[in-house]
Amino acid sequence: MSKVFLGLFVSLIFAAIGNYVGQFLPPAVDELAIFVELIMIIAAMFMSRRRAIGYPFVFSFTFISGLSIYPYIAAYTYEYGSGIVFKALAVTAVSFLVASIVASRSSMDFSFLRGFLFIGIIALILMGIVSLFVGFSSTTELIYSFLGIAIFIGYVLFDVNRIARRGVAEQHIPWVVLSLYLDIINLFLFILQFFGASSSSRR
Repeated sequence: MSKVFLGLFVSLIFAAIGNYVGQFLPPAVDELAIFVELIMIIAAMFMSRRRAIGYPFVFSFTFISGLSIYPYIAAYTYEYGSGIVFKALAVTAVSFLVASIVASRSSMDFSFLRGFLFIGIIALILMGIVSLFVGFSSTTELIYSFLGIAIFIGYVLFDVNRIARRGVAEQHIPWVVLSLYLDIINLFLFILQFFGASSSSRR
């Protein structure tokens, strides 16, 4: 468990560096980073079935992920101020910490969440596709972001609980680190969206 969280900490540092570098790059590079990130996720899924992924892959991915989310964070900073970003970061950190403690110390097996989380991800994807064509009202965006928050807190519970109950082989630690990183970054983005939608609804 300690090796997993150490790897996760380093991956978040690489993401922060990527996010910092993103402000100095043209928008075209940020768009390219999103495409590369998607390709790397697909590649990781195939690689995990045949052989373990390594830390160079994980840290490269998290750096590129940091690049890709810079425009998203910059847009919220411009619209609502930097305070909303720091607030989302703080809530994400506390949510992850609490969920990790519950998942690692509880005698409950959270593996039953797998099916619900999969259905939730499908629902998020479908709602996201619909939003591209019809847009979301503030209320719908609040519901969508709240659903995303609930799903990725569920994934933190599921992933950390699985590590605590079953352990993880040394060669699979980078893959687990990548999975937890995706849980955290998606949780952060949905929390940020929720705060943004809440601020818009009050205007």
